[in-house]
Amino acid sequence: MACDEPAALSGIFTRQNSASAVSLDFEPDADYKFVETLEDRYKCAYCHLVLRNPHQTGCGHRFCQQCILSLRSLNAVPTCPVDKETIKMHEVFKDNCCKREVLNLHVFCKNIPNCSSKIILGRYQEHLQQCLFESVQCTNDGCCDQILRKDLKEHLSQHCKFREEMCQYCNKYVVLINIKNHEKNDCPDYPVPCLQNCSQIILKKEIEKHHAVCPEAEVDCPYKQYGCLVKVKRGKLAEHENGALREHMLQILDKNSRLEEQISDLYKSLECKEIKIQQLAEAIKKCEKEFRQFTQLFGKNTNLMVSTQALASHLDKSARLESQVKQLIQMANQQQSKLDLRPLFDTIENVKQKIALMETYDQRLVVLEGQSSKHDLQINIHKAKLNKNEERFKLLEGTCYNGKLIWKITDYKMKKKEAVEGRVLSIFSQPFYTSRCGYRLCARAYLNGDGSGKGTHVSLYFVVMRGEFDSLLLWPFKQKVTLMLLDQSGKKNHIVEVFRADPNSSSFKRPDGEMNIASGCPRFVPHTVLENTKNTYIRDDTLFLKVVVDLTDLEEL
Repeated sequence: MACDEPAALSGIFTRQNSASAVSLDFEPDADYKFVETLEDRYKCAYCHLVLRNPHQTGCGHRFCQQCILSLRSLNAVPTCPVDKETIKMHEVFKDNCCKREVLNLHVFCKNIPNCSSKIILGRYQEHLQQCLFESVQCTNDGCCDQILRKDLKEHLSQHCKFREEMCQYCNKYVVLINIKNHEKNDCPDYPVPCLQNCSQIILKKEIEKHHAVCPEAEVDCPYKQYGCLVKVKRGKLAEHENGALREHMLQILDKNSRLEEQISDLYKSLECKEIKIQQLAEAIKKCEKEFRQFTQLFGKNTNLMVSTQALASHLDKSARLESQVKQLIQMANQQQSKLDLRPLFDTIENVKQKIALMETYDQRLVVLEGQSSKHDLQINIHKAKLNKNEERFKLLEGTCYNGKLIWKITDYKMKKKEAVEGRVLSIFSQPFYTSRCGYRLCARAYLNGDGSGKGTHVSLYFVVMRGEFDSLLLWPFKQKVTLMLLDQSGKKNHIVEVFRADPNSSSFKRPDGEMNIASGCPRFVPHTVLENTKNTYIRDDTLFLKVVVDLTDLEEL
């Protein structure tokens, strides 16, 4: 097939058929030790290393895929470094036979002599992920130790300073290096000595409760209000009360005597006030009598001005006397209220009634809260059902039944960032079907790559899902599948991968669970090609993937 663009060439050369989500592959820059001497036919004619994704030229020499692309990018007319023949790109083809032979070459594990395993090159990385002598980092947060995989379990359970151990006092799990600090500062069940030097050991959470009864704590004498200012340890308080009983009785008698004298003085003051009130009342009567006389005088006396002034003078005097009487009455009432306890009893009774009323309100509130909780629970159940039905309707609206899926992936940058950070490694498309009663399928994408494509490529896989009509369909699934990254420029410069389902792979048998193991291309498209601004695979942070199932010879129910 003729290839005019490097990106298109790369897209054609990277096609792989896989029966599982992890395809046979190897890292190109590793120092591999082959069991048998590496033959020249398995070496790249350009880099002289073991062939990776071998391609053969028209002159019969083999090159790594990346090397053949490098030769073209370095020279407008690339030439073979072996025989100096011009390399015609339309004659270059992918040598799958050689690739299978290379991937099945046996190599020693890099951890030799500890590990004596001999592995085929295509399973080398898979072996390292299980090799007991491979150096791995401790999985505990904060620990940077590198340990052999075989020693990791023992390190995590016995030697790691960042492992979690149970606090011997509160039974909570704490990081080992922080456990001493936890015991002294945070552990509520840590035993501490009493601050009053009572020689008792108390749990930290009960220290305040202990201080309220500690026999060594200094407390005031219960007769402080009567004049005893002694402070004594709680354990010796009874001894103090017995020893100072006579002094305490004298202090109580003295306080009572002073109170009786105050009460007597208040009574005398009240009597004086009552006498003064009577005198003022008589003065008021006298003023009223003079006022009536002046009123009679107004009718006889022609000098109105003099009479008016005299009247005003008497009115002022009467107002002052009346004000004094009111003040005395108010003072008498205040003095009497100090001795009268009836208002206090009335107030206490009102408070009791209010408390009883509040208790009935509390009971009603408890009942209402219970009913409210039940209603909230029912509302949440209905909301969950509505959300589930809404999701189901959306799926049904977007479901295709012709074996074709157009998958629109929005917010590419955000979703790739989530994949790089390890929060959401892969995303699934909506299901699609080969017919109304056909196979149920979907696509799965790793935006930061998976397996050999991790960190450099977008990985795209095809997934067979459990469907409602599986018992009526033919198994295993045998159809040809086409995976595409759609070009959004309208030039149809799509990136296409095609493979036929392997009937011997567990990926295409009838699903036992919700879905089978994914199968597809771990190196579907490089990030450098996908995100290149010269290409138009991403527009408005959105890309489109297409999956097409060949329905030829597929019998419809």
